[in-house]
Amino acid sequence: MPGESTLPLPAPCPCCAPCPSWSPQGAGMPATGSTRSTGSESWRSWAWTSRPSLLATGRLHFPPLALRRRLGQLSCMSKPALKLRSWPLTVLYYLLPLGALRPLSRVGWRPVSRVALYKSVPTRLLSRAWGRLNQVELPQWLRRPVYSLYIWTFGVNMKEAAVEDLHHYRNLSEFFRRKLKPQARPVCGLHSVISPSDGKILNFGQVKNCEVEQVKGVTYSLESFLGPRTPAEDLPFPPAAPHSSFRSQLVTREGNELYHCVIYLAPGDYHCFHSPTDWTVSHRRHFPGSLMSVNPGMARWIKELFCHNERVVLTGDWKHGFFSLTAVGATNVGSIRIYFDRDLHTNSPRYSKGSYNDFSFVTKANKEGVPMRKGEHLGEFNLGSTIVLIFEAPKDFNFKLQAGQKIRFGEALGSL
Repeated sequence: MPGESTLPLPAPCPCCAPCPSWSPQGAGMPATGSTRSTGSESWRSWAWTSRPSLLATGRLHFPPLALRRRLGQLSCMSKPALKLRSWPLTVLYYLLPLGALRPLSRVGWRPVSRVALYKSVPTRLLSRAWGRLNQVELPQWLRRPVYSLYIWTFGVNMKEAAVEDLHHYRNLSEFFRRKLKPQARPVCGLHSVISPSDGKILNFGQVKNCEVEQVKGVTYSLESFLGPRTPAEDLPFPPAAPHSSFRSQLVTREGNELYHCVIYLAPGDYHCFHSPTDWTVSHRRHFPGSLMSVNPGMARWIKELFCHNERVVLTGDWKHGFFSLTAVGATNVGSIRIYFDRDLHTNSPRYSKGSYNDFSFVTKANKEGVPMRKGEHLGEFNLGSTIVLIFEAPKDFNFKLQAGQKIRFGEALGSL
């Protein structure tokens, strides 16, 4: 067609800054009165005028050099500014149809990963807002519809509740923390360890190589989960030997092994947890952290999820050695309550990442700690979450479980 430029575009310059040695004449093209070195506006006008056929057809054209220059400017930004500018594009990348933003990937832009995008969600703020909402007293006429919707959605069995009348619960928090009838959960006396709560068994077995499986195939570090050793007299395990593994430091008796069990509490489950055996709690360690969802699908997606989330680690000893119970927080579960620990406050507005707070139940007046009987009330969640048991036992300890099975408080986990 007369007047249409048929010359090909020159190869892009590998750098992002304007290249003073480049010109249209040097590339074998007719001069148009503007070059790349004169600024982004002149380059943009040159890009459109050199390919008028795109304007005629109505197809959108991304100038590769202009995009590459813009991405070079983004790469020079500080990390917070870059994260702010990349976040909207990343959301569009995952929401729009496949290939809609493919031209951006051709010039070097890469979206933030789904995991990083999910971690950027302010789950702690959302959980505090949800906690405030749970405390709002509902009018009498609204209680039955709201609670009935929740019961239908999550399959709650209200026949086991101590109070079945829905009008009795003034707010959502009271409904979530409802008590059960005395005989609804008989405690098994034949086995040494029982389930501390209702839930689903995600994983169980021996702890090997200082790694614990949160779900099958996805592990987390035992030391990162329980926290580093502290040379304090109240800790229930002896001083660490030099060059010994963290796992071997927890095993206090010769011939014993270290075991673990992970129980996921769904939103419709009974939200209180109990003592899984007869033991003595001597130490509490609170890890402020994120409040990401801990459902099995998310646990397969995010490595060391339990180490990122807020959690309360109770450690002590039972008749076979070391014993610990950890309550892991989750989205909308910023509230973890331990009945005998009034100093514990979870989901605080401010915290230092990676920090933890230690508290000893061993005092001059009480040199043993807090004794707990099997089945005794221990604490509660505000919604569903996860309980992790890590304990020492002889080699002939056997779990009476299957991965993925549903379990209720009081049923057997394992025995010798």
